[in-house]
Amino acid sequence: MDKKVVYSAVQPSGNLTIGNYVGAIRNWLSMQEDYDCFFAIADLHAVTVRHEPAELRRRTAELAALYLACGIDPSRCALYVQSQVSAHAELCWLLNSVAYVGEMSRMTQFKDKSAKHEDNINMGLLDYPVLMAADILLYQTDYVPVGADQKQHVEIARDIAARFNNRYGETFRIPEPLIKKEGAKICSLQEPTKKMSKSDENPNASVLLTDDRDTVLRKFRRAVTDSDGEVRYAPAEKPGVSNLLAIYAAFKGCSPEEAAGEFAGKGYGDLKTAVGETVSDALAPVQAERERLLKEKTYLAGVLAEGAEKAFRAARRTLSKVYRKMGFYRGE
Repeated sequence: MDKKVVYSAVQPSGNLTIGNYVGAIRNWLSMQEDYDCFFAIADLHAVTVRHEPAELRRRTAELAALYLACGIDPSRCALYVQSQVSAHAELCWLLNSVAYVGEMSRMTQFKDKSAKHEDNINMGLLDYPVLMAADILLYQTDYVPVGADQKQHVEIARDIAARFNNRYGETFRIPEPLIKKEGAKICSLQEPTKKMSKSDENPNASVLLTDDRDTVLRKFRRAVTDSDGEVRYAPAEKPGVSNLLAIYAAFKGCSPEEAAGEFAGKGYGDLKTAVGETVSDALAPVQAERERLLKEKTYLAGVLAEGAEKAFRAARRTLSKVYRKMGFYRGE
């Protein structure tokens, strides 16, 4: 019996946070066993905002090394760079014929990025969800692991797939969002009602996977809590403390409520120190392996080339079907 297909991608723009690790990358490790997985470095998406070319290349390699250091096994999945599989861009163009400007302009991400980059509201920014739909549909994806805040992108991919199927006949599998509740949302250390973001302008708000031990400990010491001094898990009443407990629990493998029990009668200082030490201890081996892999440039390039070939073989089947369904001449 064929395995179900999972697709996921992360942009090589900015450093990944512990939220990305807990909510996405760590979950991919178990998915490698149960699903046919395609994990992409979404560099085509990264150019919708102004960027430095050399930095894009560097960050692409760094993200690949980080994936491998976290335990992604290239022999059990397709780990590749999006731009190295041209079918992504080709399918995006074809899907543009069934995607409407109105629905693209209503997308939350377009509104947010347009507000942040008023001097660079480009067509790529508007077309971003169509490329994302192409990414997903190209592999006849069954499941897309996303956070609850990213569900809209899977929904638009589903709409585009259904619209295409209705117009041209059964072509695409309709993907489902795969939302993992436990540990799916790690919040900002400075604004604990908001999700931790790799693009946060406040450097103390996010713990990066590349932060050294001293930096991790310092960021947790500065984390926002509250004034009542009691350590308990109550997200609505105590978002800062609850966020620290959720982070501790995610790295310890327990529930936030169990974590709160460990700190009964202790102060916020004890909690912040324990969370910082737990996180930095978990990150140390990942960081060491990432640095080793970045020095193995030939190996890293080979892994990504092999992953692109795997992805290309799967993508070609779907793309050929789409061209045929749409009536493009192929000499028949």
